[in-house]
Amino acid sequence: MFKRVLTRVSLAGAFAVFAIFAAQPRASAANVKPGEVITPQNAASIRDVVSPGVYYMAQHGMQMDIVPTQRIDWPPPYKDATEKYSSQVRLTSDHRSLIGYVAGQPFPLIDSNDPNVANKVMWNNVFRPITSDDYDLRFYDCQIQYVRPGQSQRIINDIWVGHYAGYSLVGRTEVEPLPTDPDFKITNRMWVFALYPILAPADSYGTGLIRYRYMDPKRGDDSWTWNPGVRRVRRLNEAILSSATGTQTFDPDHYSGFNAKTEFYNYKFLGDKEMLMCVHAKHSPEVTCATDGGASACPENWEMRHTYVIQATPRRDLGEAGGALDKSSVIYIDSEVWFDPLVDTYDQRGQLWRSNVYWLAYRDRPVPDARVAIYPFKREFVVGADRIDMEGGISTMCYLPGQHTPERECWYINMGAVDKDFCTVKAMVAAAP
Repeated sequence: MFKRVLTRVSLAGAFAVFAIFAAQPRASAANVKPGEVITPQNAASIRDVVSPGVYYMAQHGMQMDIVPTQRIDWPPPYKDATEKYSSQVRLTSDHRSLIGYVAGQPFPLIDSNDPNVANKVMWNNVFRPITSDDYDLRFYDCQIQYVRPGQSQRIINDIWVGHYAGYSLVGRTEVEPLPTDPDFKITNRMWVFALYPILAPADSYGTGLIRYRYMDPKRGDDSWTWNPGVRRVRRLNEAILSSATGTQTFDPDHYSGFNAKTEFYNYKFLGDKEMLMCVHAKHSPEVTCATDGGASACPENWEMRHTYVIQATPRRDLGEAGGALDKSSVIYIDSEVWFDPLVDTYDQRGQLWRSNVYWLAYRDRPVPDARVAIYPFKREFVVGADRIDMEGGISTMCYLPGQHTPERECWYINMGAVDKDFCTVKAMVAAAP
C-alpha cells in the first residue's frame, strides 16, 4: 500500500514541497548532521533535502552515510579558460543559444534573480568541468534488478559495455587542438559520442550507438545504431533518444545526467537550496547495496551541497524533436561540480516516473591502484549511475569502473584516449565481434 502511494507522486506535489522548503534551506539542512546514518527507519528526516527519487530509494533500503561538506575545485585548465573567455559569452536574443563561447564555463556568475537564470544554468551544465576534451570509459557493467527492500539481489539482466566515449570539438582545455578542433568550422559538430560494442547480454552482443550534437540550435542530433545480427546500421529519430530500450536500460538523453539537446527544451528556475548529494564517494568500484536488493550503491557518503533546481519541459512545437515521452524533468545541479547527480522525470500524468542518481568521486585517479589514468590535480569521476523506474520497481545500476570487467582503471578523461575517428559508424561496425 505504501509503495503504491510513492509511485504516484505528482509533479505539482513535488513542486509544492520544494517551494515550501526552498524558502528555508538552512533550517532544513540543519536537521541532517554529519555522522548520521540514513536507513528506511529514519528516512523521513531527509525528505526535505533530497530529490523525490532519492527519497524513494532511501525508503526502500538505500543506506546513506552523512558526512561533512567538502569543497570541490575545477581542473586548473578549465578554470583558466573560464577566466579568459567567459566575459564574451552571452545568450542569443531568444535566450536559447550561446554567442561568443570558446571554452571554460559560459556563465560563472549566476544571479537567481536573473530572468534567464535557468537557461544559463543549463548551459553551464552542458560545458561542465568534469570532461572538456575527451573521455573513454572502458569496460563497465550494469545490473538490472527489482527494488527489493531487505532482500537479496535477483539480477534480471547483466550488461557489459566495451567503450563509452566522447570527443568535444569546442570548449577544449587540456589536449590539442585547443580550444577548438578545426573540424568544427566545417561540420558544426559540438561533440561526438560512441558507445560500443555491447559485450553482454548475448542478444545485444556487438551492438552500438553513435551520436553527434550540433551547435546549430535548430538541428537535432544525428544518431545511428548497429545491429550485427542483421548487419544493418539504423538511423534514430530524436524522440527515441529520450526513451529506454530493451529491459529498462538508460536512455541516451540520461547517460550522463540530463543530456538532451539544450535548445529543444523550455526551462524554469525552481530555486536553489541545500541538498544531499554524493560527490565524494568512498568506493571505486562502487559496492552493491545489500539492503535494497542491489538496486543502488550503498553504504556511501552523502553531503549537503548547494544546488540549482531546474524544470525542463520538451518543446512540443518542434514536432519529432520535441517528442520525448516524459512530460518534464526536474534537474538538480551541484553549484561547484556543475554536474546533475539527480534527475527526476515525470510522465504525462505528472507523476514521478523515473529517477536518475549518480555517485561521484573527487580524486586524482579513478581507482586507488591506477597506473595510467593519474592526474596532477583532483577531478570528479562518475563511479556509479542508477536508473530507477518507480512504476515498475526496476533498477538499472551501473558500476564505473565495472565490478567484474577486465579494465581496472576504466576512466580516461582528457588524455587523448579517443579521437573523432573513434566516434564514427565505420569504427563502430569494425569493432563489432
